[in-house]
Amino acid sequence: MSRVLIVDDVPGWVRFHQNNLEYLNEDIEIDTAYSAREGVAKIEASIDNPYSVIFTDLQMESDFLPKSAGEWFIEQIKTYKKYYKDAKIVIISASPAISRIAEKYKVDYIPKTVVRNSDSEVYRKILG
Repeated sequence: MSRVLIVDDVPGWVRFHQNNLEYLNEDIEIDTAYSAREGVAKIEASIDNPYSVIFTDLQMESDFLPKSAGEWFIEQIKTYKKYYKDAKIVIISASPAISRIAEKYKVDYIPKTVVRNSDSEVYRKILG
């Protein structure tokens, strides 16, 4: 079973990702967080049963300036060896910095415009 965490401060985007993942009709457990801090709490609570895929937005709460909340979140994930080695981290954001940040942290990314205009197959490819 795949365990997926979706982190985005916009409930509509969280539902969008959830609906597309559920449409795949695969054995997926989905958890959600609505801020980078809440995402870290979910990571810490799941350390013995880690997520296999983590979707995160970049532009959430502004507590971490000059970094984006999503960038801070990815840094926190990378402090946990199990997540650093095994989890697929995917930035899904409208931020113009998405490719630079993804490259910096060696994670995957998909612009929100691509996700919005695609079908569930984008998610199937991510889940592998």
